[in-house]
Amino acid sequence: MRLTEIYAKHAPAISVEFFPPRTPEGEADLAARIPEIARLRPAFCSVTYGAGGSNRDRTLAWVRRVKNEFGLEVMCHLTCVGQSRAEIDQVLAQLREDGVENIIALRGDPPKGDDKWCPHPDGFHYAAELVDAAKKQGFCVAVAGFPEGHPESTDRPSDLRYLKQKVDAGADAIVTQLFFDNADFFRYVDEARAAGITVPIIPGLLPFRSDEELRRFTTKYALTMNGPARVPEELESNIKNYGTTPEQQQQVGIEWAVAQAEELLKSGVVPGIHFYCMNKSTMVEAIMTRLREQGALKD
Repeated sequence: MRLTEIYAKHAPAISVEFFPPRTPEGEADLAARIPEIARLRPAFCSVTYGAGGSNRDRTLAWVRRVKNEFGLEVMCHLTCVGQSRAEIDQVLAQLREDGVENIIALRGDPPKGDDKWCPHPDGFHYAAELVDAAKKQGFCVAVAGFPEGHPESTDRPSDLRYLKQKVDAGADAIVTQLFFDNADFFRYVDEARAAGITVPIIPGLLPFRSDEELRRFTTKYALTMNGPARVPEELESNIKNYGTTPEQQQQVGIEWAVAQAEELLKSGVVPGIHFYCMNKSTMVEAIMTRLREQGALKD
């Protein structure tokens, strides 16, 4: 089922993101957890992507498993990093052969050890070009959005102009980077709509398991034009007052994600929520159970 159909059919559409494990132990653990996620009835799952070599191969293998072995709808991440246009066309052809209908088209981050983005000599320079290539092959395409601004943006208007270029190239939906203050998301949606962007905008939430994980993701993976992703004062206070043990810190992460998700779902603005689950099912299960108990999600 295509993303456009998923967001039209499900109200709301809850999706969950995995990454391809690097070890046999990780592979076995994720294979055991996906059925647990499946019991939560997500609208689809996504699998992250490593350009080139075994990372890419592991992504494609897990996409096939999620779709064919576990019977879940799937969205495959695809980036421009380290690949020629011909290689990307080959990946798209393989995905199409495997029956995959949805991708999220990303420029991608510089390879580890590189400070600046440098496109492949025969590759795409921008995510909008990848969107266009995927649309020509018949895929339904999502793109990334940044409620606090892309790391390389100098200002919000330029960030929104680039987002609109991706949508004008054919993007069907926008999935946002993680954020911890819903006000940032609602402002982002308002600005996008004012810029003429009409496709669904889906908030991405990270249920963090520890204070260390929160800091790591807000600095390494969620850098914005203003520095690390913002941690609201209330969340800082909750961690300080209630998160003295690992178990308590995880509970703070669950409670914060529940509160975020409930407000987002009840706003009527979002067609769904995308959870970055870090290959762990228990926190997403706890969050979705609470949301159903509180009436924010239907059975």
